Amino acid sequence: MTLHETLRDLGATTFSSNGNRRRCSIPRAAARAVARTLVTTFSYELYLILASDPRERTGSFEVVWLWADPRANEFLEVAAGVPEDDPSFPSIATLSYPASRYEREIQDLLGLRAEGHPDPRPLVRHGFWPETYHPLRRDAGPPADFTDKGQPFPFQQVEGEGIFEIPVGPVHAGIIEPGHFRFSVDGETIINMKARLYYTHKGTEKLFEGRTPDDGIALAERISGDTSVGHPLAYCQAIETLAGVQAPTRALFQRVVLLELERIYNHVADFGAIANDAGFAVAQAHALRIREQLLRLNKRLTGHRLLRGVLVPGGLSTDLQTDTALAGTVEDVLADFEEVVAICEANSMLIDRLRGAGCLTQRTAMDHGVLGCVARASGIDRDARRDHPFAAYDRLNFRVPVRHSGDVRARSLIRVDEVRESASLIRQAVRAIPPGPVRSPLGPLPPWESAFGIAEAWRGAILTWVRSDGAGHLDRVKVKDPSFVNWRPLTFALLKNIVPDFPLCNKSFNLSYSGNDL
Repeated sequence: MTLHETLRDLGATTFSSNGNRRRCSIPRAAARAVARTLVTTFSYELYLILASDPRERTGSFEVVWLWADPRANEFLEVAAGVPEDDPSFPSIATLSYPASRYEREIQDLLGLRAEGHPDPRPLVRHGFWPETYHPLRRDAGPPADFTDKGQPFPFQQVEGEGIFEIPVGPVHAGIIEPGHFRFSVDGETIINMKARLYYTHKGTEKLFEGRTPDDGIALAERISGDTSVGHPLAYCQAIETLAGVQAPTRALFQRVVLLELERIYNHVADFGAIANDAGFAVAQAHALRIREQLLRLNKRLTGHRLLRGVLVPGGLSTDLQTDTALAGTVEDVLADFEEVVAICEANSMLIDRLRGAGCLTQRTAMDHGVLGCVARASGIDRDARRDHPFAAYDRLNFRVPVRHSGDVRARSLIRVDEVRESASLIRQAVRAIPPGPVRSPLGPLPPWESAFGIAEAWRGAILTWVRSDGAGHLDRVKVKDPSFVNWRPLTFALLKNIVPDFPLCNKSFNLSYSGNDL
């Protein structure tokens, strides 16, 4: 049977389609059967679960599952109503580990229970957050003063002779955001690690509510400060899909340039930081010097060191001077970076420190839905620029670098590979940019419709789902930063490593606290 026929037999109704994106509604009781069928029969993958509170309009909550067949670049959005007097829905956590985290997030933010969830502990809500407060509900109101009752989070306990716990954080040295890591160790060997995040939950998704599409840009740019292109690009693409608007061709090529510049400056900095955590500080000194050159290039190109203020729904706010001089500067920076890489590769003490540390197997990475350079370092050949083409990537030639050892060295070198490809993409884009406008008029958003956008940012694929209200403003925005699915696998990469390897492994993942703590 076809997918349509199978879903209909499972109770699906109200089918609709738009290009490679299909939608249907299902009875909530059918959610698990639909999920099992999509996974086992049609090899679909879960990309997102979100919930919303349209009770004023529909009388019930809503849960949305976004499934995809990345091989065919096809998507299926499945929605189910959840009645107010029985705010629950079937869990699919045993079919998909990422689903378990989405469901726990929904439980905390909207108070909808995932029935049958194997681990219903709070994810976002800490001990001082009232159990009855669910901030994404429409009637939640402003929060009252929270009081820390001193109740510890129920971490898994590892016991036995010679086993000790080492707590790290949530406050760390430097300026990183807070996160608590609890190590169970036998001597110096890590046998378990649990992370507790969400200390700075900012209500970012709530802040999108009621904004106009243009007003949402400034917020999208600040979801994670080092991803000021990736997040707003995914947001803009979602708005453009919702409005039925295509950005001009010139803007599409310039978006490639912006996204690849962001990829380069972050990967260069990460490579140096990994070397520094292994005791080779001179490499970080040079990497930071090169990063500064790139930030100054960003400033000359856009007026902002982090490339903010240029992306807008419909294209770009201003035409950029993306010419051969820009590509030449990037080539010079690449040559400089290649010298640093060569020095590091010739240092046997550094390479020995990186090789074999923090191994993340391909099986574990696949089970957890790992994204981006971390996934590609573990042998997963996945990149939204190729698999779900956006901007002008389908008109450019590039290779998706993949390495297979899954260790810190692989995650270091995958960044080097990607810097090389980014420089090539910038060179190609600059040569191919046509003349013309850089922004298309947006027009009003259709009422109560939804859409999503995907952008392969430097950490991995960002997915932004949006729905409009009846007045053309934003009713619900759901953001999936790759850190949301990449944080948990860090635990597995640390197993059987020694405690001093934690900073090295952690830096090789370099996940966003802010992008996760929405």
